[in-house]
Amino acid sequence: MDRTKSLSLAALAALMVGGLASCEAIALPRDPYLQKVGPDTATVAFRLSSNCSSAQVRYGVGDISQTARSSATAKIHAVVLTGLTPATTYTYAVDACGEASLPKTFSTAPVPGTRRAHFAAVGDFGTGGSDQKKVAAAMLADKPELFVALGDNAYSSGTEAEFQNNLFTPMAALLSQVPMFAAPGNHEYVTNEAQPYLDNLYLPTNNAEGSERYYSFDWGHVHFVSLDSNCAVGLASASKCTPAAQKAFVEKDLAATTQPWKIVFFHHPPWSSGEHGSQLTMRRQFGPLFEKYGVDLVLTGHDHDYERSKPMLGDAEAGKNEKGIPYLVVGGGGATLRTFANARPSWSVIRDDVAHGFLDVNVVEGTLTAKLVKTDGGILDTFTLSKTLPPPPEQPQGTLNVAVDSASGTAPHTASFTATAPQANATVTWDFGDGATAQGTQAQRVFAQAGTYTVTATATVQGTAPLTSTTVVTVTANGTTDPGTGEDAGTTPSDPAPRPEVPATPTTPGDDSNGGSGCAAGPSAALIPAATALVAGLVRRRRRDR
Repeated sequence: MDRTKSLSLAALAALMVGGLASCEAIALPRDPYLQKVGPDTATVAFRLSSNCSSAQVRYGVGDISQTARSSATAKIHAVVLTGLTPATTYTYAVDACGEASLPKTFSTAPVPGTRRAHFAAVGDFGTGGSDQKKVAAAMLADKPELFVALGDNAYSSGTEAEFQNNLFTPMAALLSQVPMFAAPGNHEYVTNEAQPYLDNLYLPTNNAEGSERYYSFDWGHVHFVSLDSNCAVGLASASKCTPAAQKAFVEKDLAATTQPWKIVFFHHPPWSSGEHGSQLTMRRQFGPLFEKYGVDLVLTGHDHDYERSKPMLGDAEAGKNEKGIPYLVVGGGGATLRTFANARPSWSVIRDDVAHGFLDVNVVEGTLTAKLVKTDGGILDTFTLSKTLPPPPEQPQGTLNVAVDSASGTAPHTASFTATAPQANATVTWDFGDGATAQGTQAQRVFAQAGTYTVTATATVQGTAPLTSTTVVTVTANGTTDPGTGEDAGTTPSDPAPRPEVPATPTTPGDDSNGGSGCAAGPSAALIPAATALVAGLVRRRRRDR
């Protein structure tokens, strides 16, 4: 054979196999989006075009060599990644029954108490229009650690279709890289008191009712509280949410937090000179609690404009020697802006009804710096809040040792753990890597599904930084259960529920098995022989034509 012909065939073979190895991902109907990201955990939610019992998320630091499998057999999946490292950038991709996503990155939250946080906030964006897309692109370029959504996330009625078309599609790039912590708006309440909102989002459930309508979480040294102002103003039925229960949560939660910065966000503004105006129920029912427990900033939407109040106390401006709270309306996320009908009141520092944009907030040590960033990159407003923080906690001395009596076994597998801390008065908490937690120097866990679980113990002593230590428990299948799905062998996939409960998701470091055709795993075993056979056929044909 002519050498040039031989080289051509070799190049063709390499091109075909290389092309298969880097096959383009088959797009998902809904790109992955991040929910409930914390220091050591993250939820990756996504939608498929058909039921799939082998959906999985590949992830890692710098690569995607670890695997977390979904326990759902459905179109709707929410996969929990556990055992993550705080303040660390991870790469991840979804691989499910022939559909796959391109790799994306996100960062875990820092350890609570870390004296920094960077977030973006805006409301009234869920139109699907060009202004919303510009705001989302500007936020992504700003690289916030989290996105605080102030309501009216999906116009005009918060339906399932509107969440897809007006939230997840136009903001896909942002939501796949920046976790969204949301509050419901009045437009979400149009459809079944915000049920599609609850079906599509996976939010914390740390109130007494176990509801996602209102909750709190820490990011660094900032304590965030998300409220459902629709409930507070009477739009929710008693079976869904009551103002009394929400007030009780706010009081207990704000009283308990030890973080020096406290930020509350919801939809209806207690102070506004826009079209809707001030929501007096929110001001008078919750304002006294915010003041009592030292809330630093309140963020809202509802009016389609931007406005910042002076520090307010009760129904008036705070005095020179009084601590008041600035109330912001950040409603320029994408919906049509509305002109102010009246002159700016004396309590209003600045307002604007011309520019779409978002609030960028950096909190470093005892200084909070915020600026309203317009979609053209200009800065409409900037302000600073300052406070004196106590000295940082002392670094702990010694090592936290963790022992496990049985580090491997067959599901269901029982493992007992013992933590030995250098301080006798340390409080020890456990994260078992499957969504379950416990407290005490000794703990026991039954691992029901196959998988590799990173078990984390954290020892805390008042006034010092926490100590952590991990151990790994490996659980194999018992022969009757698929560790990737939790379904008995041979069962028929059931119809998808509106939203799956977030399951405990086993993670398997280094596992490259692939339930679907997943491009992330490279070419399938069937495709490479096919390419080889085609090249061989071309060789035979050339020999016949010589």
